[in-house]
Amino acid sequence: MAGSAYPFTNFNFSIEINRGGDAKPLVAAAFSECDGLEMSMEVKTIREGGDNGRQIRLNGPASFGQLVLKRGMTDNFDLWDWFGDSLVDPRLRANAEVVLFAADGSTVRARFVLSRCVPVKLKAPALNARDGQVAVEELQVAYETLTLKRPGSR
Repeated sequence: MAGSAYPFTNFNFSIEINRGGDAKPLVAAAFSECDGLEMSMEVKTIREGGDNGRQIRLNGPASFGQLVLKRGMTDNFDLWDWFGDSLVDPRLRANAEVVLFAADGSTVRARFVLSRCVPVKLKAPALNARDGQVAVEELQVAYETLTLKRPGSR
């Protein structure tokens, strides 16, 4: 790959969550940890009668992980509002993107696109006047699909 010996670093990322058709970001928060970008496929095994030496493997249904964001900082209550709105209207969904940056902090290397997200856990940090704890300890988001969007693709 021309131009970079290290195309993907895992320390420089951002989270973009958009709800509805207004294209305005729902969440203006920064997190220090992101986990749960995963998908798996169940494999169906079929045995052909009379052929004991092999098995046929067919693609089965796909399943997706749960995004876990930890130790976040924000200056507003958007995450709490989103969680509360989801309680009132269970059909409410958002789309999210986890953006991976190059070491320079501005060049986008890849985007993980999560569709039809719903918040499932929002945890505040332990309150302690001596500590400079962050505003959001953990946010967990369930999503229905996960796709990889390469730079320059639509």
